Amino acid sequence: MGTTNTTLYTKEHNEQAELFKALGHPARLKIITHLLAVKSCICGDIVSAIQLSQPSITRHLKVLKDARVIQGTIEGNSVCYCLDPQTISKLNELVSLMAIDIESTNEQCC
Repeated sequence: MGTTNTTLYTKEHNEQAELFKALGHPARLKIITHLLAVKSCICGDIVSAIQLSQPSITRHLKVLKDARVIQGTIEGNSVCYCLDPQTISKLNELVSLMAIDIESTNEQCC
């Protein structure tokens, strides 16, 4: 699959696409679900909970962090991760607007 010409789209559309791309893997969704349950977590604890290898978890955490879905703070020799409330709020707003638009259109698709 080729790369997308991002210049054809607004900055907002490109940011939204990156967010959904970051959410588009089951391991990353499982990490998010875990962080929702525990509020914050050290990477090693995520490895234990998700049952993937340390390198795999690290790669998935990087994708989530680059998309600003999560944020990390250094605590001693470890990084403690949690969800980024601003990004989660933006995601909630975006999905809510889609749902409202669909509900307000009483027309049947196709």
